[in-house]
Amino acid sequence: MMSLRWGLAALGALVLAALLAYYLWLGRRSHPMDASILKLESAEGGDHEPVLDGPLSEPEPPDFAIPVPEKKPGLDALLDTIAPIAVDAPVTGDAILAVLPPTRRVGSKPFAVEGFNVVGQVWESPRAGQRYSALQAGVQLANRSGALNDIEFSEFVMQTQRFCDVIGGTPDFPDMRAEVSRARELDQFASEHDAQIGFVLRAQRAAWTPGYIQQMAARQGFIAGAIAGRMVLPARTAGAPGILSLNFDALVDDVGQSAALRELHLALDVPQVDRQEAPFSRMCIVAQALAKDIDGVVTDDNGVTLPASALSVIDAELDQLYSRLEQHEFAAGSGLARRLFS
Repeated sequence: MMSLRWGLAALGALVLAALLAYYLWLGRRSHPMDASILKLESAEGGDHEPVLDGPLSEPEPPDFAIPVPEKKPGLDALLDTIAPIAVDAPVTGDAILAVLPPTRRVGSKPFAVEGFNVVGQVWESPRAGQRYSALQAGVQLANRSGALNDIEFSEFVMQTQRFCDVIGGTPDFPDMRAEVSRARELDQFASEHDAQIGFVLRAQRAAWTPGYIQQMAARQGFIAGAIAGRMVLPARTAGAPGILSLNFDALVDDVGQSAALRELHLALDVPQVDRQEAPFSRMCIVAQALAKDIDGVVTDDNGVTLPASALSVIDAELDQLYSRLEQHEFAAGSGLARRLFS
């Protein structure tokens, strides 16, 4: 009889222990996944497996160079309306810089002044200590804000004329009707050849903290972006724009590193990235790898899982898009394409 009582007591203790472990597990699931609770511990055989409770070592840095700022592409008749400016004698770069307009935009379009370097025999943005035998002013015909319109062209003329009055130059403006018409054609081309692709990574169980996402994304090569809550996958070519962006800024601005995130947005701006980087293929690989690491699933904006067949179709369509852009001298990732699709 005594042995039966001890047996029942032991069984009760086991049941209580099991219930306690279960509720602890539920409590852990209800909190965002945080990088600070991960640790690598050594198993008896020498292998390492991630376990909970402890700090995580810093991720390895990317094995390629982080991009550096690229020299701004110069004015191009394919993308800009250009007004030549004649001068009676060479003008110094210092004099030009001193009287440049305070704003480098006309409406929503970039505005620029260039000089023909007497020594280098090239058109360039004015530099101190240089001399220029001719000048030119230009405004971009189209970008993602639309085509250059009549009002913007008129502002371009007035801004350029004011500059010429001070510097002592004589501008030769192109016909407004012809340039505005050309701007509309370019804008139509851009709208037909623009593409931005986005994936959504959704949490399957526990939510994530920003710190956890930053460490997991760093393992895939992402680095911090200029804005909080954004990371960038750098190109392998120095000076090129990032290949992919990972955005999770919706809650970070409000509640910082304690935010509980349940979805991330992975984006590819197609015209901005050189096709030689194979950006869409890398996007698919990175999305699946990151989703596996953070216990998420890859979907579209509507929460629908993307089958392999759909990805193959997108890849084929992008290949055709790249070829069309190249045929029109706006190859993806080039200076002209990055200006037009901006």
